[in-house]
Amino acid sequence: MSILEEENMNIDFNKMNGLVPAIVQDALSGKVLMQGYMNEAALAKTKETGKVTFYSRSKERLWTKGETSGNFMELVSMAGDCDGDSILIQANPLGPVCHTGSDTCFNEINSSKTGFIDQLRAIIKDRKNNPSDQSYTASLFAKGINKIAQKVGEEAVEIVIEAKDDNKDLFLGEAADLLFHYLVLLEAKEIELDEVMEVLIERHKK
Repeated sequence: MSILEEENMNIDFNKMNGLVPAIVQDALSGKVLMQGYMNEAALAKTKETGKVTFYSRSKERLWTKGETSGNFMELVSMAGDCDGDSILIQANPLGPVCHTGSDTCFNEINSSKTGFIDQLRAIIKDRKNNPSDQSYTASLFAKGINKIAQKVGEEAVEIVIEAKDDNKDLFLGEAADLLFHYLVLLEAKEIELDEVMEVLIERHKK
């Protein structure tokens, strides 16, 4: 039996005559970009080059997405499903994914980058649990909740000041600072952002 094992992957290519479906998801937005098929060679080339590569059933050869258009998909991570017969790929698309020019092969717009917030939350949590002297985030946790809360207040005042002017770059900088320190405050309070979302969802229902 042909099985590829790596990290959390345990893919059995024997189930479907050497091919398994591969679902590609935008690493930032979470949008499903497309589905293709991989054999062991396609999976190996994807890992080797860092560009998502499939096995084309129509051309009967390996096919790297973007080899003609230049719209490659840069590999971020891969995971096998519980049955070992499909692969989930997270990637960064370098342009429209579909041959029609659409962002995805499902004709969806893929412009949101808010999925990065979850990555940032994970980084913040790691800085709290595994502090280092070089980490600004870790230094905030070391100073305690009062300092973190004070920092959020300072950033809130600064964004209000910038909101009164017309400098977009400065406003965006302050908005980013406020969002970052707000996420640090939530982590310091051991409150998940999902809990805040639940409050907003309940309010929306009323």
